[in-house]
Amino acid sequence: MAERPLAGRTVIDLTTALSGPYATLLLAGLGARVIKVENPLTGGDSSRNNAPYLGAGGLSLARHDTDDMSVSMLLRGRNKQSVTLNLKHPQARDVLAGLVRVADIMIDNYSAGVTARLGIGHDWASAINPRIVCTSISGFGGQGGPGSGKAMDTIIQALSGVMMTAGAPGEPPVRFGLPVGDLVAPLYAVIGTLAAVLRADATGQGQHVDVSMLGALTSLVACEPFDAYEKLGLPMRTGATVPRLAPFGTFRAADGWFALCGPTDAFARGLFTDQARDDLAADPRFASRDARVANAGELHELVSGWAADRPLAELLDLLARHGVPAAEVREPGDAVRDPLVLEREEVVPLTHPRHGDPGDLYGTGVPIRFSGSEAALDRPAPGLGEHNDEIYGGLLGYSAEELKALADEGVI
Repeated sequence: MAERPLAGRTVIDLTTALSGPYATLLLAGLGARVIKVENPLTGGDSSRNNAPYLGAGGLSLARHDTDDMSVSMLLRGRNKQSVTLNLKHPQARDVLAGLVRVADIMIDNYSAGVTARLGIGHDWASAINPRIVCTSISGFGGQGGPGSGKAMDTIIQALSGVMMTAGAPGEPPVRFGLPVGDLVAPLYAVIGTLAAVLRADATGQGQHVDVSMLGALTSLVACEPFDAYEKLGLPMRTGATVPRLAPFGTFRAADGWFALCGPTDAFARGLFTDQARDDLAADPRFASRDARVANAGELHELVSGWAADRPLAELLDLLARHGVPAAEVREPGDAVRDPLVLEREEVVPLTHPRHGDPGDLYGTGVPIRFSGSEAALDRPAPGLGEHNDEIYGGLLGYSAEELKALADEGVI
């Protein structure tokens, strides 16, 4: 078995909910030892209380047994070890300091200012371990931001402008069903963390990495020149089609929807051949890219009329034969069962730590393939505090009596 890229690295995971746990999930899948620190007084990570739950009786919307585990935790907790620690307890910093001494990375997704209040920020951690990289994911960055300090995905989507890039002009804002605000920030956090670790390897000095959900998502919005479109009078919201790339968009077939992308002359000619309308290639309205953009509405109506009463499979076969990029618009459940993504382990089956594979339940894998290393999410999520003895006793050297005293005092 090939060694994983981050084998030998240790991560202290102070995160909860989605944005932070997804970052540490990726690090775990890349081979790091991720020690998830959870508050015993609150039941641990808030994701542990997200319906639905999986247990011996299968899926349910309410927890019926003590070993029922939320699907959110089944997904986000894989390959991690769980310890309990009440960071508000006066003795907690001494316990956390022991973890900091042996760690390469510490990640949190608290609101701005929380690590300072708890006294566990980068200045404190680096005094214990100068090489440690401390990464913070927050709604608005270390300085805080607009509105309340609590950043939820929908708030970030609203502030980033992304809600006004989907839908058609005049329609209400469109909230993306995928929590993109929560999921983009951890990608940048992992990039920044690994860059800082490389720097620490070279210099012996760690640093603080600060990623905001708002900044991460807004930076992607800024990848499209929406300002330029507005100045030129082009609509930023175009609904199901993209006139500036015509023919381009989603269209209805007799038994489903398909996406079509034909911005080049070659792709457009292939589409016209599919439609048995070779004459359109020479039509001044559609003969060049600029002409097609100028007449996008008419062109998209032609595509819609041609496709409306034809079976989806027939349309996709025709488009493929003439080299026109097109694909079925799939339901999420169908997409995650695609044999290609399953074979590449970009999506993998989920398992319950005590009841095994429930059958036909899938979650994210590590969507990166290496030629000389392995990356995988292949261990089930832990129970709350499942690894207290292994981490505090085996790794940090606490005796059984010391651990009992810490538990009795409400520290762990």
